[in-house]
Amino acid sequence: MTAVAPADTGTGTSSAVSRLMLPVLSLTVTTVAMMQTMVVPVIGRIGDQLDVGTTAVGWVLTANLLAAAVSTPILGRLADLRGKRPVLIGILVVVLCGSLLAAFTHTLPLLILGRVLQGASFALFPIGIAILRDELPAERLVGAMGLLSGMLGVGGGVGMVVTGLLVHDDTDYRRVFWFTAIVGLVVLVAAMASIPARPSVASGPLDWTGAALLAVGLVLLLLALSEGARWGWVSLPTIGCAVGGIVVLGGWFAFERGAAHPLVPPQMLTRRPVLVANLTALLVGAALFVGFLACAYLVQAPREVAGYGFDATVLETGAVYLLPGAVVGVIASACSGRLLNRFRPRGVLIGACLLGVAGFVLAALSHDAVAPVIVAMTAVQVFISLAYAALPAMIVVEVDQSETGIANSVNSIARTIGSSLSSALISTLLTILTVTGTAVPREAAFVIAFAVGAGVAGLALLLTVLVRDATAPTI
Repeated sequence: MTAVAPADTGTGTSSAVSRLMLPVLSLTVTTVAMMQTMVVPVIGRIGDQLDVGTTAVGWVLTANLLAAAVSTPILGRLADLRGKRPVLIGILVVVLCGSLLAAFTHTLPLLILGRVLQGASFALFPIGIAILRDELPAERLVGAMGLLSGMLGVGGGVGMVVTGLLVHDDTDYRRVFWFTAIVGLVVLVAAMASIPARPSVASGPLDWTGAALLAVGLVLLLLALSEGARWGWVSLPTIGCAVGGIVVLGGWFAFERGAAHPLVPPQMLTRRPVLVANLTALLVGAALFVGFLACAYLVQAPREVAGYGFDATVLETGAVYLLPGAVVGVIASACSGRLLNRFRPRGVLIGACLLGVAGFVLAALSHDAVAPVIVAMTAVQVFISLAYAALPAMIVVEVDQSETGIANSVNSIARTIGSSLSSALISTLLTILTVTGTAVPREAAFVIAFAVGAGVAGLALLLTVLVRDATAPTI
């Protein structure tokens, strides 16, 4: 694609608003990632305090994931067509309502509804990228996208740390949702003050038929991934959902090829750099959850029973083992703009993948002491932060400005599917490979998990090598 300058609406953006916009969007994206991971460490406590079983409480995670899959492409395209600011503000209002509902309720159905509303937050990242492309000059755009994307990777680690600080001993799990409500309100007010209004550059109706087909296909596929461990991987519901999802997604792609105003232009999906970027996003999303989940379970394992682990609490897990990586990840995100301009997105992604492979290999081979685990997880966090920074920069040079929101929405969905795959894999490994007579996972389960992480990062490296460089490092 040729260089695209921000559209001139004649109104201009004040320098004060311009200075606030990037920090506010960065906080917004960090909050999105935190909402994904903050609930994971307390899912057992939610079940205990609401007096519901493991299968039922699992829907607190599953419902959020399904809502994200359904809403992200629709909201991303709606932002392209109707304007980024009103859609972004609307999403923040919905997410705030979801957080408040989850914080107030004492019943599982309403908690699940709150998590469904929070699922709309996944669309905030692609819309944020689209806003940056509209508002910033070319010389600032790559650096801003790098920072925004990197914070998406950092936010996951920060969420685990915050959960450890908020919920410990016998405290109420609702503290997590009160925290997200407070942060959500701050972000909403800041966004209303700093995100400029600009007419949309795209036109045409929203493809509701395509949106419905995509939603059904993704829901079926993600149901198979998220519930397969409970249903049984070869059970009829799991296989039916997986096959049904693939068939519906195939039908969706065929429909989009003939649609006058497709939700996702098929030629965009099949363009080699965009296809590789989306496949790489799937792998990076998988690596993210392999790192977080495997590390959390490993360090919390009782050494006397398992023969490994550090008997860490949720607070210690976040503050000791994940916080250093989150801090270094923030630094990496802040530096990503210069790295992207100097080495181009492809070069940064290659370096990030190499670092990811090294981090996972170190974790697999040396996890019997605190220091190697911290170093390994820090390397993985930097890999995630830099990879997340590079991927949008690879995409936006290949798509028209009017398709920025939907293009990055598809990339976000790819990351979500990858996270679901790795979450299902880790859950299965930790359930199957246990110490005899206990429910404690065997050490081999973690070695396999970290080896999978190294393999995923290596495959992302291979895919990246296949991608051609864009004609220009900025857009």
